[in-house]
Amino acid sequence: MTIVTAPSKVLVTGANGYIAMWIVRTLLEQGYCVRGAVRSESKGKYLTEYFGKRGFGSDKLEVVVVEDITKPGAFDEAVKGVDAIEHTAAPVASEVANPQEFMKPAVQGTVGILQSALEHGSSVKRIILTSSGAAILARPSEPTLYSEEDWNDESVQDIEQNGANAKPESGYRASKTISERAAWKFVEDHKSNINWDLAVINPPVVFGPCIQEVVGGPTSLNVSQRWLYDAIVDTASKSKEWLYYSSVWIDVRDLALAHVLALQKEAAGGERIAVSAGPFDLQDLVDTANSLEPYPLPSHPPHKGIPGFEKTYLIRLKTDKQEKILGMTGSSLRTMEEAVRDSLMEFAGRGW
Repeated sequence: MTIVTAPSKVLVTGANGYIAMWIVRTLLEQGYCVRGAVRSESKGKYLTEYFGKRGFGSDKLEVVVVEDITKPGAFDEAVKGVDAIEHTAAPVASEVANPQEFMKPAVQGTVGILQSALEHGSSVKRIILTSSGAAILARPSEPTLYSEEDWNDESVQDIEQNGANAKPESGYRASKTISERAAWKFVEDHKSNINWDLAVINPPVVFGPCIQEVVGGPTSLNVSQRWLYDAIVDTASKSKEWLYYSSVWIDVRDLALAHVLALQKEAAGGERIAVSAGPFDLQDLVDTANSLEPYPLPSHPPHKGIPGFEKTYLIRLKTDKQEKILGMTGSSLRTMEEAVRDSLMEFAGRGW
């Protein structure tokens, strides 16, 4: 039986990121020990200080530096002595003329940790890979229901056919598709030699309060929280059509819990699990902010956007596995009101 329960030690890669910080926090709060991999000593210092203030010392949280996750053997030392791995790290998408140039690093970063676990992770029982809804969802022109059976080949084809002239978002979306596929291929190719199994979590757009280090103002936020900030506070700088953008979403705290539950549920092994709290558009964020009493960010009253327009959610995501394997049903997930309120309170706490 493959389950990993507390007080097992879990390696979390990219541990200083938006999602990963919440995974580390959830693991620690549930009694796990964590080895957090970061790219520099300075990023590690923030982790130790943040969690140290919450009572988690070096006996519970260990920080290691992995400067370049695409280098062969980058994780060889980091995987030794851990019982499981939560792999959230992805190569930094530097500004390149041709998005094909970061397809290869995306695959190297994912396959690299699997190779390290194969060769040096004798104690590893399960690996959780944070993929993305972008590896599942295309951008449909009419309402479409997606599931884990779907793959976003559209973005991959866009990159292959158009190179530097591909859609701006295709590079990121294609990298998620090909790196996840590479992970499943690695497991299939080495199934007779590995002593661990793989589970993949595919989150959509993620909202909810930041606990990662944010140097500077709102422009330094991770992409999805910047969307939330801009939609509610800075709509005037955007075209109103921007508010029609629709997709599916989940609260970052529920996403972190999904990652931990995937360690604890035997049935998660070998599964690709899409998680979602439901469809949304950016106007929903604006409407939710305007409904809050009292409003948590009085220094920046919310815009009205274009209230009352007829909503057409183009994307819906089946969550059967989320519910049956992880036990996370709609009623147990945080609402958009919670995600928006807590995000705005966090912005206010930063003095924005």
